[in-house]
Amino acid sequence: MRGAVESLPTQHPLGLQLPPIYHEDSLIQRFTSGLDEALAPVFNALDNLDAYLDPAVAPPDFLEWLASWVGAAMDETWSLERRRSMVGQAAELYGIRGTVRGMRDHLALFVDGEVDIEETGGAAWSPTPGGAVPGAVMPNLRVRIRVPDPGGIDARRLEAVVAASKPANVPHQIEVVSR
Repeated sequence: MRGAVESLPTQHPLGLQLPPIYHEDSLIQRFTSGLDEALAPVFNALDNLDAYLDPAVAPPDFLEWLASWVGAAMDETWSLERRRSMVGQAAELYGIRGTVRGMRDHLALFVDGEVDIEETGGAAWSPTPGGAVPGAVMPNLRVRIRVPDPGGIDARRLEAVVAASKPANVPHQIEVVSR
């Protein structure tokens, strides 16, 4: 949460917003200057709202809040730049959620390695009635991740990412192997 910043000047002094008859009244000007000091952080945040909503430049503590807005799950151990990248790509990733490309792109943000996905689903058509049905009878998804150090992967977090990225009710297996 943004707090009061000591000696932050305001671009919108309240005393000057009053009718001109109050501009010379020292009591009114001192009173409104106290309000100016309390409201300066609010005006400053509103004047720079576009910067707060841009993950590339948002303050680090506000970035966590932005991540919650777009449902981006981040790892606390990530660098600030990696967290910014995740929040910046979250909307695009949700647009392709449930697809092989969407899952691959989502997993690529979480692991520093190669992501291979095999799935049994498919869609096709046949001009002949009663033709073969595409895909397998039972849907299945196999995720293989190749990383330099398989022991450095948090299996619980990886499981959560796959579960959130895949189509609902499709069973999956995850395999983490060394490059």
